[in-house]
Amino acid sequence: MKLYDRETSGNSYKIRLFLALLKLKYEKVTVDTAAGEQKQAWFLRMNPRGQIPVLEAEGKYIWDSTAILVYLGRRYGGESWLPLDAADMAEVAQWLAMAQNEIMYGLARARAIVAFGRKADLSEAQAAGQNALNVLEQHLQRHTWLAVGRPTIADVACYPYVALAEQGKISLDPYPAVLSWMKRIQSLNGFVGMPGLRLV
Repeated sequence: MKLYDRETSGNSYKIRLFLALLKLKYEKVTVDTAAGEQKQAWFLRMNPRGQIPVLEAEGKYIWDSTAILVYLGRRYGGESWLPLDAADMAEVAQWLAMAQNEIMYGLARARAIVAFGRKADLSEAQAAGQNALNVLEQHLQRHTWLAVGRPTIADVACYPYVALAEQGKISLDPYPAVLSWMKRIQSLNGFVGMPGLRLV
């Protein structure tokens, strides 16, 4: 397998983290997004959206972090990481949607504004990020993991931009249940980090 990514990308980190938890070997190819490599013809042949990450596996190019998590979870993780039962799968999918919505447009966007100079409304992004953290906090006060009582791709999808939230000037201190959940993820066998993560 070959992963096209960038070290500072939270979406790319999701895949590196999950590959490490699954103990899978892969080749990493760094894409210089600052230089616009993701918009060049060679990359667009892999992902017409021009975004990282992309996973090359079994002769195919799989793009979008959520799609890659689903592929890896089903291909290598069995029932553990992505359950087949309809209700359990839907429970996981709810949190995948959260990762792509409130977390992405809140926590990830605030980080992009502060850390990388992206032009957007910081206060609006921070408010959306705090809303995401409030939802997570309420859920994690009553549950150890996000879905089905065990680690799944839901946790892998939501964790990175939560753990990077303080790079967007959003404090995690008001969210003790979230911090406890982060510590559980960081304690998983095979866990790997990335620059900027809050380690608990």
